[in-house]
Amino acid sequence: MRFLPGLICLLPLLSPMAHAELIDDVNDRGELRIALEANTAPFNFKEDGKLTGFEVELGEMLAGELDVRPDFVVTDEADLLSGVESGKYDVAINHIAMTPELAERFDTSATYSQPDAQLLASKDEAQRPLVLAQSFQPQEKKGPAPNLVIPFQKGNPAFKASLDNALARIKDDGRLEQLSQKWLVKQD
Repeated sequence: MRFLPGLICLLPLLSPMAHAELIDDVNDRGELRIALEANTAPFNFKEDGKLTGFEVELGEMLAGELDVRPDFVVTDEADLLSGVESGKYDVAINHIAMTPELAERFDTSATYSQPDAQLLASKDEAQRPLVLAQSFQPQEKKGPAPNLVIPFQKGNPAFKASLDNALARIKDDGRLEQLSQKWLVKQD
């Protein structure tokens, strides 16, 4: 019976819920692994072989606020969310709209944008047409603007708090608005 108190203290460590917090992994690596498709201007795309766009710059800002490097991983639609779910990537920043199905599979950041499809335009209007997240592509233009969020593995409350705080700082000091004006508002 002397060992019972010791065993009781160890039980939480044996639980499947006892895993390292994502924020600890990110801090240990010193980088935030960000999955994106890099094929949808103005959100994320390659220009002269270099990643650029609204979400690339947002990812850089978020990593900076978390005091780590951004590690962008270009992937495809089939691997994007499954890679986040499996832990291959920490987050996906790929104009992903909040849906009930997404909320069942992932925890998410606060909303970082509510783009109006009529206002969205790439810097070069001759580029291919803007395509938003699949979950709202059939949406009527008159419908509500989608809430774009950043999904990550469920069960990481400290990471969610850190990510949301970083996003709030970027919003509060005006950098998110400047980024939106630069990339998402049609310039006449």
